[in-house]
Amino acid sequence: MLKYDAIIIGSGQAANPLAHKLAAAGWKTALIEKKFIGGTCINVGCTPTKTLVASGRVSYLVKRSCDYGINVKGNSVDIESVIRRKNAHVLQARESSAKRLLETANLDVVFGNAAFSGPKEITVTKQEGDIAVMTADKIFINTGTRPVIPPIKGLAAVQFLTSDTILDLLVVPSHLAIIGGSYIALEFGQLYRRLGSEVTIIEGSEQFLAKEDEDIASAIRKVLEEDGIRVLTGTSVTSVTAKEDRTELSVLTGGTPSVSTTGTPSVIKASHILVATGRLPDTAALNVAATGITVDKHGFIVVNDRLETSVQGIYALGDVKGGPQFTHISYNDHLIVYRNLVENANLSIAGRDLVYCLFTDPELGRIGLTEKMAREKGLNIKVATLPAGRIARAWENDETRGMLKAIVNMDDKKILGAAALCFGGGELMSILQMAMMGGVTYDRIRDAVFAHPTFAESLNNLFAELT
Repeated sequence: MLKYDAIIIGSGQAANPLAHKLAAAGWKTALIEKKFIGGTCINVGCTPTKTLVASGRVSYLVKRSCDYGINVKGNSVDIESVIRRKNAHVLQARESSAKRLLETANLDVVFGNAAFSGPKEITVTKQEGDIAVMTADKIFINTGTRPVIPPIKGLAAVQFLTSDTILDLLVVPSHLAIIGGSYIALEFGQLYRRLGSEVTIIEGSEQFLAKEDEDIASAIRKVLEEDGIRVLTGTSVTSVTAKEDRTELSVLTGGTPSVSTTGTPSVIKASHILVATGRLPDTAALNVAATGITVDKHGFIVVNDRLETSVQGIYALGDVKGGPQFTHISYNDHLIVYRNLVENANLSIAGRDLVYCLFTDPELGRIGLTEKMAREKGLNIKVATLPAGRIARAWENDETRGMLKAIVNMDDKKILGAAALCFGGGELMSILQMAMMGGVTYDRIRDAVFAHPTFAESLNNLFAELT
């Protein structure tokens, strides 16, 4: 049996920096990865999708070129080149991460499938077939998630796509039907619409983007529909049937699939189906029962505020523990456990700001509380909103879709949350995030001197709405 100070299962955005830092701190460390270094972000998440989104934006701008007085004729989408560009970016990021890990002293990188065979014992079936048994006082699980496949009648019999497999699709669908209205669904929907597909998004919930305030959700929906995307809410897919040249989705709008007498049935004919109904933890093969680790009903590993599981010395980081599934959260997880274990800090995920971006175009940057959340807490708030069309730089760039929104606590004038749905919304949101971190009051931002013409300058006008 191989004895280590630390074993890390999975090679995601918490695992890799943690492995490097623990090894540098003198811990004998093993990192186990079943397939590719880099986890979801590099291989099937941020890197490939945002690379594709960039190609989609270029296609969009070429089609709008006449709006700027530039005439472009004869343009077309070369999807194979688009995919090759994506693959090159993924390979470069993956190899860069792998090289750094493989060159790290005191770190063993093992490729194989890991499963618990005892409380702190892990059996690894290596890619070449060999078996290794390892143990460590500290174990970190960073295995990520996998796509959810809903139990829709007939779905298993057709060649549907997931957010993983669509990344290698070498054709532009004539009609892409997307089951689910998640952030992933919206990004892929707009991407393929810009590449030339007809797109239909089918969302079971009556409320579009239920986690967002209704005004923000409505503004995003308006953008998608302006782009020619059909968005169906309160609509469920009851069955899927393969035909010779298409796939037919039987859907029910305004009713319940189990009650055939309610709702309005219809049929959607599509060339391709993308299933984007969420992701589940990649824990099934880990045999966590052998450790006594507690998981919830969906299989997510339960952790405390210091990311420790129900078993002392075993930690879960990133998406596998549930909660917000974002790369930056995973990366912050590694900082918390590293500093607590090596630097004797006392860090916690309690009270950590919720920050994320939706990479549609315009993109949405979100930080802190929504208006709905703040009102539910009974806080003394005021809400500032500003149409993106009133941002001088947005008007000059002819990028006027979207809006800005900020929620302010009027008891102390501090910002509680913000949404920036505009060109560069994530970057603009980050300015407000820094203000929240530093306790900067809204009136100081309102009266600040920002360079003209910049998107940041819009914060003057946004907070002027509160006076």
